[in-house]
Amino acid sequence: MRNLTYIVAFLWIGLTQAQTALYNSGNLRVHAGTNMGLGLHTDLINDSAFDQNQGLVGFYGNNMIQVSGNIPPILWDMEIMAGNDVFLRNPVSVENNTNFIEGNIDSDLGNRTVFLNFMDTGFFTGESYISKVIGFAGVNDRTVFSFPVGDQYQLRPLTLESETNAPLSICAYFFENPSSPTSIPQSFDVEQKVRDIGTVSNMEFWIVESDVPAKVTLSWNARSSLALIPNATVESIIVVGWSKTSNQWVILGNSASSGDIANGFVISETFVPSDYEAITFGAIPLPTDTFAVNNPTLGNYFLSPNGDGVNDFLVIDGMEESPNNSLQIFNRLGQKVYEKINYVDEFYGLSNTGSLIMSQDIGLPEGVYYYLVSLNDLRLQYTGYLFLDR
Repeated sequence: MRNLTYIVAFLWIGLTQAQTALYNSGNLRVHAGTNMGLGLHTDLINDSAFDQNQGLVGFYGNNMIQVSGNIPPILWDMEIMAGNDVFLRNPVSVENNTNFIEGNIDSDLGNRTVFLNFMDTGFFTGESYISKVIGFAGVNDRTVFSFPVGDQYQLRPLTLESETNAPLSICAYFFENPSSPTSIPQSFDVEQKVRDIGTVSNMEFWIVESDVPAKVTLSWNARSSLALIPNATVESIIVVGWSKTSNQWVILGNSASSGDIANGFVISETFVPSDYEAITFGAIPLPTDTFAVNNPTLGNYFLSPNGDGVNDFLVIDGMEESPNNSLQIFNRLGQKVYEKINYVDEFYGLSNTGSLIMSQDIGLPEGVYYYLVSLNDLRLQYTGYLFLDR
């Protein structure tokens, strides 16, 4: 059997001109310390067991290489140096290392059952703009994993941090308008959203499936064009998801963010990824009332009550114009969490009304809140949003 393995390891040299595929209908195996290379005109058609490998299977050359057949192969180590990519027509699992050098792993974005799968001890190296997964990538039994996904031109990874080991999680990236994607039949209208989302990005989105509650980390760059979103700042950027139950974009929240409007990242709050068809960036809305328009310093606010003397209290500029006023603050579920008559710069993240007053010692959770101010002296009302950072 070992001699046969060495013969197989070099089949690609002799078969590239003689046939168009290596067809496995027996019990193919690559032993430890041996390599099998596929390249030039040689595809892999796998119709039998190919799952007890300890060596390296490499994909090489300048022609597209296809992997197909009735039995998904399970490889130990895999190496990609194929200038015109490797196209998967059935899943491929890797138990150890996937080494990206040049060329992508492609699959049909419309078929979520076909993906490059990193098994429970599988990992990858060398991912880059020229070598990554274009299509779905999967992972087994992990709590934290960064998917090396992207499109033809850029690596656009997504990091999934699950509360417990997720048996299977899959992810793909789309540099397409969610309202009219070209790679999948579904569409996710960026104008169909809950009212506390101002704008949903029409540049890109990710699809993530996992049944275990998790947070995701999304990054943006210049191609994301977040600067084109009205009111876009790092603090106003939020993670949004297309809800399968309500068929609209809803807020998934922020637990952290960093960077500037050209390059940065945001970490969501915990949610169940499989409850959402797609996720992307959104922003809290601009105020539209007359008073806020005439007073551009009013509108949306950032509050970080950490005692550093910066943004510790909610200071609403212009309130002195109407000492006879009232302030109400609501969470994104519509529950009133704070109320004050004749407000004067007092709110610092603690609830004083409703059921959440029982958590006053720890303060309100980080996230986006909606507020209503009544300026009784001026006979005006206006609304806005504040982001509470912990």
